[in-house]
Amino acid sequence: MSAEFRQALEQVPYARFLGIDYDATLRLFLLPFAEPLVGNARLPALHGGVVGGFMETAAIIWLLLHEDQRRVPKPIDFSIDYLRSARARDSYAACEVLRQGRRIAQVSVRCWQGDAARPVAVARAHFMLDAPAAAGAGDGAGVSDGAAGAGA
Repeated sequence: MSAEFRQALEQVPYARFLGIDYDATLRLFLLPFAEPLVGNARLPALHGGVVGGFMETAAIIWLLLHEDQRRVPKPIDFSIDYLRSARARDSYAACEVLRQGRRIAQVSVRCWQGDAARPVAVARAHFMLDAPAAAGAGDGAGVSDGAAGAGA
């Protein structure tokens, strides 16, 4: 676990509660399965709120790790499409910053189990960011790949 990820976990206690981990090489988040996360014991399936919370938290941590944020980004909106039941096993999420300005970032999140081509949910979110650290850092209107930061 990197020092940056540990610091992000300190800022987002819910991530610690869920047991979220991050693989910096693969650029993926992991939600390890735990019995208390089950919402439907008959299937069994993860609670939809856990899936949504995992995805929103992954987006927040992504912005903290890759977009030079000093404070936790504030959610403006979060829209999720549940595509299938998330079964009782580990889940993964990948984030992508689709657009970032000086104060707002739009993030896409995809969550799956086992097969990345068969997501259990997809989401789109907007977050309020910190003010730019340096004057003249660009207008931020460019598209970011999630690692490069604000466009020039």
